Amino acid sequence: MSKITFLGAGSTVFAKNLLGDCMTVDALQDFEFALYDIDHERLHDSEMMLNNLKKSLHSTVTVKAYHDRKEALRGSKYVINAIQVGGYDPCTITDFEVPKKYGLRQTIADTLGIGGIFRNLRTIPVMQAFARDMKEVCPDAWFLNYTNPMAVLTNVMLKEGIKTVGLCHSVQVCADELLDALDMPKDQIQWKIAGINHMAWLLEITRNGEDLYPEIKRRAKEKQKETHDDMVRFELMDKFGYYVTESSEHNAEYHPYFIKSQYPELINQLNIPLDEYPRRCVNQIEEWKQMRDDIVNDENLQHERTHEYGSYIIEAMETNQPIKIGGNVLNTGRLISNLPENAVVEVPCLVDASGVNPTYVGDLPEQLAALNRTNINTQLVTIEAALTQKKEKIYQAALLDPHTAAELSMDDIIALCDDLIEAHGDWLPEYK
Repeated sequence: MSKITFLGAGSTVFAKNLLGDCMTVDALQDFEFALYDIDHERLHDSEMMLNNLKKSLHSTVTVKAYHDRKEALRGSKYVINAIQVGGYDPCTITDFEVPKKYGLRQTIADTLGIGGIFRNLRTIPVMQAFARDMKEVCPDAWFLNYTNPMAVLTNVMLKEGIKTVGLCHSVQVCADELLDALDMPKDQIQWKIAGINHMAWLLEITRNGEDLYPEIKRRAKEKQKETHDDMVRFELMDKFGYYVTESSEHNAEYHPYFIKSQYPELINQLNIPLDEYPRRCVNQIEEWKQMRDDIVNDENLQHERTHEYGSYIIEAMETNQPIKIGGNVLNTGRLISNLPENAVVEVPCLVDASGVNPTYVGDLPEQLAALNRTNINTQLVTIEAALTQKKEKIYQAALLDPHTAAELSMDDIIALCDDLIEAHGDWLPEYK
């Protein structure tokens, strides 16, 4: 029996979306869905939920929960990763509260910035353990990574020799959501996106061959006269010429222009939600208490296939019916020719029985490549920090981070890193 293993299966709603999607695919009906999570209560919830969903969808998959990670992985053909090391309490709280003492504010802190660096540093050792297990019990499996920070973690798994593609939610909805926000029709559109995760660029958007960007920019300029949720992205498009895939709350902290103690008025002016991720975490915890019984115990639970790439990738590999996705892959052979070859980039990929096959993009407009490089710099040095376990590399990664460097002195950045290392305690390995 072929096997799909879900690491972090206690993320019950996400497991419902991804594995529920897989249950709707004819080619996957003989698969075992192997569930693993260190939280056994949440793991049991997901197992019950998926078995109820299986009955409702009349699926013939097998759902099985494991307490032993290596056994969950043994013989697996596909591994879906959706873990969060350290959770909201204590680690997300630490990522926000310690920098706040230095006057450094964040919105999401799961990709770049000082919070993204430390999220990487505590997650990479766990990913390396996954890679060791996989090389022993499922060496040919594809690793579908949904965990942030996407670029760094995908890069680490590729360095470990695991067939890996990083998958985000923002690429496939970017063009539609932009057109919705501007009250423009979505029929007959064609688009092309490339860059890095959370900072990929809508390079082209046309309808029947007509460039939609002039009208998009005209409407966006008008919309900036009112308060809305996408003001940072529209500001970036106005100044750099292109729309970015990930949300304004994310992009507010990837650049040095928006969250500035010297210009506090920008926060209201551009509707930037400081401390957004901790708020979401608290809300999700409360919502889960309310919705748990409805999802876990509902014997008539329903599901319609989502836009997540996971099930489509597995179906394409199983049936050899090709699809195109936006995937995070190593920039081997310089798929994006003006970004570093050792970085992970987000580019169009074709998927079929031969695997994930990235396509060549060429040069990005130079200003976009320049913005990407500011984030790549921190990503690559963070990887060095994790692999060498040298504190100086943590300092260097933070010193190169655009938002952190724009706000703090070098001495304060180093002191902040030391405080975060101490506050994380056993969540991090020992750094020399």
